[in-house]
Amino acid sequence: MSTRAEQIEKTVEWLQDKVKEAHARGLIVGVSGGIDSAVVAYLIKKACPNDSMGVIMSIKSNPADRVDAMKVIDGCGIEYMDLELAEPHKLILDTVTDNLKEKGLFKEEYLRMTDANLRARIRMSTIYTIANDLGYLVVGTDNAAELHTGYFTKHGDGGVDILPIANLTKGEVFEWAKELRIHEDLINKAPSAGLWEGQTDENEMGTTYKYIDAVLEGRRDEVPAEHLEIIDRLHRNSEHKRHTAAKPPKF
Repeated sequence: MSTRAEQIEKTVEWLQDKVKEAHARGLIVGVSGGIDSAVVAYLIKKACPNDSMGVIMSIKSNPADRVDAMKVIDGCGIEYMDLELAEPHKLILDTVTDNLKEKGLFKEEYLRMTDANLRARIRMSTIYTIANDLGYLVVGTDNAAELHTGYFTKHGDGGVDILPIANLTKGEVFEWAKELRIHEDLINKAPSAGLWEGQTDENEMGTTYKYIDAVLEGRRDEVPAEHLEIIDRLHRNSEHKRHTAAKPPKF
């Protein structure tokens, strides 16, 4: 069994191989102020010291998240861009909702999630715009727990080129963060997508990363029945997110 340090080094080498295979120049990631993007930022800086980029993208965001994002940037010394995207987000959301209202089709009950998913997709479009100009691969931050439950936005934070921490449980992400000596404030912070005031991953999913990790590690018997039901439902309902667009057979 490899040590954490060895696993990290092998992942860095894997990232370097992926850059070469794609004939790319470097790597880019969105830095949110959360633990997953922090670990990935440190990894890509190690992999491409002179050709890596972290991008902070604020859209009606909690100012504390930007402070945490800067702790990541300063901690690993990665080149970065700090972009304010509230205006383009508002323009798209208002244009769409106004037109839906004119047609009598607008559903108020879906607005909060529509807003949240649009933020994720605008951020990823922004990262790809930068990546295309620099010749970089876009690196995702989803871990094994998020992929299993579908806790990511399709064509948003899930729309990336490579996923270096996709095999890590949430607990392992924290272990890697400690090994990489990421700022303690991020390690102690409750995981959140920053979608709205007081939002946390676990409250939104209705279960905990501890239980999701247990399922991933084959310890289903340790998970209370009500949580197991939630995790299995999330996995089942998000199956479409883990595949490319469906196409019919040749008729």
